[in-house]
Amino acid sequence: MTYSYKNILLLFLLILCAAGCKKGYLDTVPDNITTLKDVFTNRTMTEQWLARLYNPMPDMWNQPYGVPWTGQSDEADYAWVQPGINSGAITPDNASPSNWNGYYQTIRQAAIFLQNADQNQEIKALPGGDKLLKQYKAEARFLRAYYYWLLMRQYGPVVLMGETASLPEDNFQIPRSPWDECVSFVLSEIDKSFSDLPVQHVNPVDPTQPDVTQTGRITQPIVLAVKSQVLLYHASPLFNGNKDFASFTNQDGTVLFNQAYDKEKWKRAADAAKAVIDLNRWDLFTVSDPDPFRAAFLSCRNLFFDGWQKEAIWIRTSSAHVSNWERHCSPRCANGQGWNGIAVTQEQVDIFRMASGKTINDAGSGYSESGFTATATPYYVNGTYNMYTNREARFYVNVTFNGSTIPVVPEAGQTRVEFFFTGNSGKNGAPRDWPSTGYTARKNIHPNNDFRTGRNFTRPAMMIRLAEIYLNYAEALNEYTPGHADILKYLNKIRNRGGLPDLLPGLSQDEMRAQIRLERRIELMFEGHRYWDVRRWKVADSPDQHQGGAFHGMNIEKGSSLSDPEFHKRVTSFTRAAWQNKFYFYPVPQSEIDRNKKLVQFPGY
Repeated sequence: MTYSYKNILLLFLLILCAAGCKKGYLDTVPDNITTLKDVFTNRTMTEQWLARLYNPMPDMWNQPYGVPWTGQSDEADYAWVQPGINSGAITPDNASPSNWNGYYQTIRQAAIFLQNADQNQEIKALPGGDKLLKQYKAEARFLRAYYYWLLMRQYGPVVLMGETASLPEDNFQIPRSPWDECVSFVLSEIDKSFSDLPVQHVNPVDPTQPDVTQTGRITQPIVLAVKSQVLLYHASPLFNGNKDFASFTNQDGTVLFNQAYDKEKWKRAADAAKAVIDLNRWDLFTVSDPDPFRAAFLSCRNLFFDGWQKEAIWIRTSSAHVSNWERHCSPRCANGQGWNGIAVTQEQVDIFRMASGKTINDAGSGYSESGFTATATPYYVNGTYNMYTNREARFYVNVTFNGSTIPVVPEAGQTRVEFFFTGNSGKNGAPRDWPSTGYTARKNIHPNNDFRTGRNFTRPAMMIRLAEIYLNYAEALNEYTPGHADILKYLNKIRNRGGLPDLLPGLSQDEMRAQIRLERRIELMFEGHRYWDVRRWKVADSPDQHQGGAFHGMNIEKGSSLSDPEFHKRVTSFTRAAWQNKFYFYPVPQSEIDRNKKLVQFPGY
């Protein structure tokens, strides 16, 4: 980290000017920036500096390359890239994605903005200019705290650099701050930003309407939603009285994780989530249909195309990567041009309930792993394996399986997806464009895409949505006040949207915890949560949530017809390295350990 903070300012500015950025608010690039005075006495340049603080924001649909957390959990296996954590080959020299330097550079850029923005008399001279400048500084303060939070989630306790941007001659031999201190700093910073941010960015011509050109910029509701995330993690077993990390200390013996469990952390997490809910600004997105099952399917599928207007709390204005996600997930028979490479594990397939709400292991569920259906539906064709029939609506939203309907506009004569060996998307048809498990991810693939013509549908990416906040609230409340009526109230809202009946009162705290975790696993599948959830819950090595060892699927080496029993057999599809506790966090890059002699590595690396 030493040299990350010793960048020559001129070099940083030249690189900044040359960098590309997103369309819309994060658009134009200033020319010939050479000094801080130039930047912070010119309105356009100051605003562009602020805009670039948004650039490193992760896009959960940038898979499998930029944000590979789905393929590093039990949700999926990537055909083209295997992160080192999966094989156990992850080291401080090769860990990817390595966000350490990038996020710290943006943290420093935010600090420079906070130190210098008040110089801008041009902004202050605008009508309401003083208020606008305070808003800009609040955005920068929040973003600086948010990048610290992203670092903490990935690396554990981090180095806090203080309020001001360090100079090249400053001392960069700085130890990690304890986890609780890091959390306190992040929460303090986002709280400081709150009062100077708008509730909503409104149209300057018609203040009764939102200003869509400002979509994605920080607002008070976003601050509260992020606070809910931070406090939920902070209360969770990985961070709350985790005695397994007692030996993780700085060189002076400072313990980096508090060893005492504090139940009140769950109350603060519950209160934070409820504060978001009580704003009453959003609703769960739903679609009406005479068929309740179809209504549930369309509600959960179309959420990602239309539902952001109703359910999204924090939005990326447009996801530049969603078209690649769609192509990576789509089977090869999708217009003949799907890349067929994000494979869903059998472990994920098995967690989906039946349409009745029963699990596949419940008595009387009707689940079967023998035979093939004689009935076609809008979701699968006649001859499909009975394992895939009569499942809950979100199964058909999330998973493409052998016999399922094609997820996009089909080619003439194509009626179904075939993952068996000689099928239209099977292993025999391409050198690498096949899913290792015989399933591909389906969520957030627009049904009207046509890869042949390049037709796709741009749309925002929901970074935080209301369903997540409901789940945050239910989880925290169950840990603090088991049996509280709001637990079922908000959990059932999500279940009902997915077409499932209410859970009834009477579950124990442990039983309710299992239901909440299952609901989170299904509702937020592929959205970048699972990798972090199994860690904060400390269940990554449990048999039913294991993140290492053998993962299963259908036998993609066999099968010559849709209903071939040889394909429809559970087999080990791939094996990952056995779980090690070092996998709870990423290693800090070795170059940073070498430079900062007080920076300790996470144990095991």
